[in-house]
Amino acid sequence: MGTLEEAREIFSKDLYATKQSGIQIEEVGEFYSKCSMPITENHRNAYGGVMGGCIYTLADFAFAVASNFDKENLTVSLVGQASFLNMSKGSILYAEAKLIKDGRTNCFYEISVYDDLGKDIAVVSFTGAHVNKPCPN
Repeated sequence: MGTLEEAREIFSKDLYATKQSGIQIEEVGEFYSKCSMPITENHRNAYGGVMGGCIYTLADFAFAVASNFDKENLTVSLVGQASFLNMSKGSILYAEAKLIKDGRTNCFYEISVYDDLGKDIAVVSFTGAHVNKPCPN
Protein backbone atom coordinates (compact mmCIF):
# COMPACT_ATOMS: atom_id res chain seq x y z
CA MET A 1 0.00 0.00 0.00
CA GLY A 2 1.28 3.43 -0.89
CA THR A 3 1.55 6.29 1.54
CA LEU A 4 -0.60 9.35 2.06
CA GLU A 5 2.24 11.50 0.72
CA GLU A 6 2.35 9.41 -2.48
CA ALA A 7 -1.40 9.81 -2.95
CA ARG A 8 -1.13 13.57 -2.47
CA GLU A 9 1.70 13.76 -5.02
CA ILE A 10 -0.15 11.68 -7.63
CA PHE A 11 -3.46 13.52 -7.32
CA SER A 12 -1.90 17.00 -7.06
CA LYS A 13 -2.10 16.93 -10.88
CA ASP A 14 -5.89 17.28 -10.58
CA LEU A 15 -5.64 21.06 -10.56
CA TYR A 16 -9.36 21.85 -10.48
CA ALA A 17 -9.89 19.80 -7.33
CA THR A 18 -6.66 20.63 -5.52
CA LYS A 19 -5.84 24.18 -6.61
CA GLN A 20 -9.19 25.72 -7.60
CA SER A 21 -11.39 23.97 -5.03
CA GLY A 22 -8.83 23.54 -2.24
CA ILE A 23 -9.50 19.83 -1.74
CA GLN A 24 -6.95 17.83 0.25
CA ILE A 25 -6.52 14.10 0.75
CA GLU A 26 -6.74 13.31 4.47
CA GLU A 27 -6.58 9.49 4.43
CA VAL A 28 -6.13 6.65 1.95
CA GLY A 29 -6.58 2.93 2.33
CA GLU A 30 -7.51 -0.08 0.28
CA PHE A 31 -10.50 1.08 -1.83
CA TYR A 32 -11.03 4.00 0.59
CA SER A 33 -10.28 7.69 0.83
CA LYS A 34 -11.19 10.66 2.97
CA CYS A 35 -10.84 14.14 1.52
CA SER A 36 -11.58 17.61 2.86
CA MET A 37 -12.50 20.98 1.39
CA PRO A 38 -12.42 24.20 3.41
CA ILE A 39 -15.53 26.22 2.55
CA THR A 40 -14.70 29.67 1.20
CA GLU A 41 -16.85 32.43 -0.28
CA ASN A 42 -15.96 31.02 -3.72
CA HIS A 43 -17.88 27.82 -2.85
CA ARG A 44 -21.11 29.61 -1.93
CA ASN A 45 -24.20 30.19 -4.04
CA ALA A 46 -26.33 33.35 -4.13
CA TYR A 47 -28.22 32.22 -1.01
CA GLY A 48 -25.09 31.54 1.05
CA GLY A 49 -25.17 27.75 0.81
CA VAL A 50 -22.41 25.61 -0.66
CA MET A 51 -22.93 25.09 -4.40
CA GLY A 52 -24.04 21.56 -5.22
CA GLY A 53 -21.29 21.38 -7.83
CA CYS A 54 -18.66 21.97 -5.15
CA ILE A 55 -20.07 19.15 -3.04
CA TYR A 56 -20.18 16.89 -6.10
CA THR A 57 -16.59 17.79 -7.01
CA LEU A 58 -15.42 16.83 -3.51
CA ALA A 59 -17.24 13.49 -3.76
CA ASP A 60 -15.92 12.86 -7.29
CA PHE A 61 -12.35 13.50 -6.18
CA ALA A 62 -12.74 11.16 -3.18
CA PHE A 63 -14.05 8.49 -5.59
CA ALA A 64 -11.09 9.04 -7.94
CA VAL A 65 -8.57 8.66 -5.12
CA ALA A 66 -10.22 5.59 -3.59
CA SER A 67 -10.72 3.79 -6.90
CA ASN A 68 -7.36 4.59 -8.51
CA PHE A 69 -4.72 4.87 -5.82
CA ASP A 70 -2.34 1.91 -5.72
CA LYS A 71 -3.84 0.22 -8.76
CA GLU A 72 -2.40 -0.92 -12.05
CA ASN A 73 -5.40 -0.02 -14.22
CA LEU A 74 -7.45 3.14 -14.43
CA THR A 75 -11.02 3.39 -13.11
CA VAL A 76 -13.31 6.07 -14.53
CA SER A 77 -16.81 7.09 -13.48
CA LEU A 78 -19.74 5.98 -15.60
CA VAL A 79 -22.64 7.19 -13.47
CA GLY A 80 -22.74 9.55 -10.51
CA GLN A 81 -25.79 10.39 -8.45
CA ALA A 82 -25.97 12.87 -5.58
CA SER A 83 -28.64 13.22 -2.92
CA PHE A 84 -28.27 16.50 -1.05
CA LEU A 85 -29.48 16.17 2.53
CA ASN A 86 -28.69 19.35 4.46
CA MET A 87 -27.15 22.78 4.11
CA SER A 88 -23.80 23.05 5.87
CA LYS A 89 -23.26 25.62 8.59
CA GLY A 90 -19.69 24.40 9.11
CA SER A 91 -16.42 25.61 7.66
CA ILE A 92 -15.04 22.33 6.23
CA LEU A 93 -16.63 19.55 4.21
CA TYR A 94 -15.37 15.97 4.32
CA ALA A 95 -16.03 13.15 1.86
CA GLU A 96 -15.40 9.50 2.68
CA ALA A 97 -15.42 7.11 -0.27
CA LYS A 98 -15.97 3.41 0.41
CA LEU A 99 -16.11 0.53 -2.02
CA ILE A 100 -19.43 -1.31 -1.92
CA LYS A 101 -18.92 -3.76 -4.82
CA ASP A 102 -15.95 -4.50 -7.04
CA GLY A 103 -16.43 -6.59 -10.15
CA ARG A 104 -14.29 -7.60 -13.09
CA THR A 105 -15.27 -4.60 -15.22
CA ASN A 106 -17.28 -2.30 -12.94
CA CYS A 107 -17.31 -1.07 -9.35
CA PHE A 108 -19.71 0.79 -7.08
CA TYR A 109 -18.72 3.32 -4.42
CA GLU A 110 -20.70 5.28 -1.88
CA ILE A 111 -19.40 8.65 -0.74
CA SER A 112 -20.64 10.25 2.47
CA VAL A 113 -20.25 14.03 2.63
CA TYR A 114 -20.47 15.72 6.02
CA ASP A 115 -19.23 18.88 7.64
CA ASP A 116 -16.98 19.67 10.59
CA LEU A 117 -20.08 20.04 12.78
CA GLY A 118 -21.00 16.41 12.11
CA LYS A 119 -24.00 17.19 9.89
CA ASP A 120 -24.68 14.86 6.94
CA ILE A 121 -24.61 17.02 3.81
CA ALA A 122 -24.92 14.55 0.91
CA VAL A 123 -24.67 10.94 -0.15
CA VAL A 124 -23.14 10.40 -3.58
CA SER A 125 -22.84 7.12 -5.43
CA PHE A 126 -20.59 6.32 -8.36
CA THR A 127 -20.55 3.39 -10.73
CA GLY A 128 -17.06 3.11 -12.19
CA ALA A 129 -15.58 1.20 -15.09
CA HIS A 130 -12.20 -0.49 -14.89
CA VAL A 131 -10.38 0.58 -18.03
CA ASN A 132 -7.69 -1.70 -19.38
CA LYS A 133 -5.22 1.16 -19.39
CA PRO A 134 -2.41 1.91 -16.91
CA CYS A 135 -3.01 4.59 -14.30
CA PRO A 136 -1.02 7.71 -15.15
CA ASN A 137 0.91 7.70 -11.85
